[in-house]
Amino acid sequence: MRYFMDTEFNGFGGELISLALVPERGDEELYLVLPLPEALHPWVERHVVPYLDTIPSGFPGGRTTRLSAAMEIAHYLGGDQEPVIVADWPDDIGYFCHLLVTEPGDMAPIGSLRFELLRNPGFSTAMNSKVPHNALYDARALRDFVLEWEG
Repeated sequence: MRYFMDTEFNGFGGELISLALVPERGDEELYLVLPLPEALHPWVERHVVPYLDTIPSGFPGGRTTRLSAAMEIAHYLGGDQEPVIVADWPDDIGYFCHLLVTEPGDMAPIGSLRFELLRNPGFSTAMNSKVPHNALYDARALRDFVLEWEG
């Protein structure tokens, strides 16, 4: 199955702040918020941080540690033999992979993964998301766009 992903990070090349995986079908989504860096990029402080906790009431996931986030991703994808992670920005894939590394020479207990980078000229998660710059809503917007486009 495909899982549409989005991340938020602290400016270009900055630390990962949040990550979401939204399945192609079904409703079990994953949204994780990592500890915030001490120094926030001003744009991120204005446009991302205020929306980190804008999630549906009772939604699983939320704020966690980096190690716990890696383990939650492994658990979340554990039942899928051939998960495909779909993103529309290369940094999203890089941050996802880096998060899976739990310490030097070790990684979260995850099986094989495939990644798909989609270039969607004219599509913007920020313009199509119900809560722009929130990884969960942006991942949903990407999924909805792709499924409609393929449909």
